[in-house]
Amino acid sequence: MSLQVELEQRRNVLVVRLKGELDHHTADVVRFKMEDAILRGRCDHVVLSLKELRFMDSSGLGVILGRYKLVKSRGGKMVVSDMSTSVSRLFELSGLFKIISAYESERSALESLEVVS
Repeated sequence: MSLQVELEQRRNVLVVRLKGELDHHTADVVRFKMEDAILRGRCDHVVLSLKELRFMDSSGLGVILGRYKLVKSRGGKMVVSDMSTSVSRLFELSGLFKIISAYESERSALESLEVVS
């Protein structure tokens, strides 16, 4: 299956919206696009909106963890929003909730980073 990656800069926050399936076939695309946007842009923080992410495997978890480490090394925060039950379960099992906060909506995630529309 395929994955669509939408990137939007909101002040100092990069909003990343994933639609489709994040697996070993699509992980490199997400890794490259996010890393490029983080390193080239003026973003301190990342909101990962997973509202339309239908599937994710361990490769997807690896991409998220790697970009989290990059953002954190630059003094920023990464948060996630709009998670499905299955994706939330993966985060729980992997322990990512210990380091990445989750919000019910993209708006509440942006508000947590003090960026309001």
